[in-house]
Amino acid sequence: MGDRRPILFFDSGVGGLSVLAPTRALLPRAPIVYVADNAFFPYGLKSEAEIAGRVPALLGRLAAHYRPRLIVNACNTACTIALATMRAALDLPVVGTVPAIRPAAQVSRTRVIGVLGTDATVRQPYVDRLSADYAADCVVLRHGSARLVELAEAHLRGEATPDDAYREVLAGLLGQPGGTSLDTIVLACTHFPLVADRLAAVAPRPLAFVDGGAGIARRVAHLTEGQSWPDAPPPGIAVFTGPFDPTPAFRGSLARFGLDAFEQF
Repeated sequence: MGDRRPILFFDSGVGGLSVLAPTRALLPRAPIVYVADNAFFPYGLKSEAEIAGRVPALLGRLAAHYRPRLIVNACNTACTIALATMRAALDLPVVGTVPAIRPAAQVSRTRVIGVLGTDATVRQPYVDRLSADYAADCVVLRHGSARLVELAEAHLRGEATPDDAYREVLAGLLGQPGGTSLDTIVLACTHFPLVADRLAAVAPRPLAFVDGGAGIARRVAHLTEGQSWPDAPPPGIAVFTGPFDPTPAFRGSLARFGLDAFEQF
């Protein structure tokens, strides 16, 4: 039968799907529970105290209910604020998600990189430390965009989203002093890789977009190496913490990520 304990992915909304996809590619037999904390969405506009007070306790309740072998917190905002608290509160591995500043610095030729995240993420001292440790020779510009989170959610629901909205988000980085030299953008919210193609399509010049999804997937594979998996995993479960009424388009989007069952927690 194999070990049917799931990997639990957690995010404020659908952004963690950009981390789920590369993980499923490496671990196709892994049972999956994906939790969207839509009752508290969006995290990027919440205070640090609100997030630190909510997320570790919620993860504890989710762990008790779903009994996962490992949790992936796929929310940059929550991880830059409370990753250490989460790990201290749980007796199982917690893989975090932090802005991919190191790989961005490795590929940038102009040495000007942008960090595009939520308002809460881009202001965190954690981003200062990553920049100092891995991009000390770079100019690091930052822009927080709650609007791009909304666009990604709408895109997954099958709604039309205008090109001008994506141009406006990019202008928040490219229009800053030094922005004309920027060549690499860190997608520091897991929602944003879901619309990276839209950002690239409206960019005024070629830009490299970097995110941490593949690295997180490799970390999960490493931590579960040698563990047993079921021969045929059950359908992935999409869990919502608040009321939800997924449209057919939204159900189809989730199904493409292997999420065919729905629950409210």
